[in-house]
Amino acid sequence: MVDFDPSRKEAAIDGRKIDAAAAVISPGMYSILLGSQSFEVSVEKSGEGFQLRTAGHEFQMEIVDPRSWRRVRGTSIELEGRQQVAAPMTGKIVRVLAALGQIVEAGQGLLVIEAMKMQNEIRSPKSGTLERLAREGQTVNAGEILAIVT
Repeated sequence: MVDFDPSRKEAAIDGRKIDAAAAVISPGMYSILLGSQSFEVSVEKSGEGFQLRTAGHEFQMEIVDPRSWRRVRGTSIELEGRQQVAAPMTGKIVRVLAALGQIVEAGQGLLVIEAMKMQNEIRSPKSGTLERLAREGQTVNAGEILAIVT
């Protein structure tokens, strides 16, 4: 069992404490650091839980109390250093919610991208200053850098 404590950047694995960090690579893909080991983990919704895949292994994860998960979800580990925000899909920037040079908070909306008539808000992965930001009306490809937060 892995139990994360986001405020301490520590995890408990079967009761043993270990340093931990997590970062979102792209939607559904995470980089997890446990001690000195690094893992790329893909996460997909599966029925009432989630299917996790890493290093050729698959795990089924279930959220026992979804209400408690929602409460702590916003208190995730904040990323450090210069972070690039990539477009999760090909689309068009329909609204810019922040300004170049603005100081933003982790989770704050930066812009809205429209793809297949669906609008998705792109949020800041960390608190910091916007060093780069896509412009309204710009067409973007999946993986293209939309913003840089330092």
